[in-house]
Amino acid sequence: MNSWDIQLVRLAGLAHLISLSAIIYAPIHLGWHEALERVSKLLRQMGQVYHYYTTGTIIAMGLVSLFCARDLCSGTSLARAVNGYIALFWIIRLGVQLYYDHRPHLNGPWLKIGYHALSALFIAFGLLYGWLALRGS
Repeated sequence: MNSWDIQLVRLAGLAHLISLSAIIYAPIHLGWHEALERVSKLLRQMGQVYHYYTTGTIIAMGLVSLFCARDLCSGTSLARAVNGYIALFWIIRLGVQLYYDHRPHLNGPWLKIGYHALSALFIAFGLLYGWLALRGS
């Protein structure tokens, strides 16, 4: 374990928290509240729960990375498992993103830049935490 790894994980933790801006902005830009008024109460509640659960998961990954970076870089079985989970989360998230028909909603240059920047960030998260999960101690 070296100090560069620890600083990189802390930076990734901060990037997790910054990435939450997309979770805050997407419902506003896409008009979720208005669209969800047209579906059943159960579907609306399920959508809200999924949104909050995803938000909470990203916050947790960011905080663990910020405050437990040394532990995440330790190579212990628990560290490798947590790193593997974080890598898998972001790899799956990127895969899900490929399924979305997002093109009609990227109707400005800043939205396109933001979309591609987030995609690059998701790839970086998958690579960083995947590497930490696989490298051992």
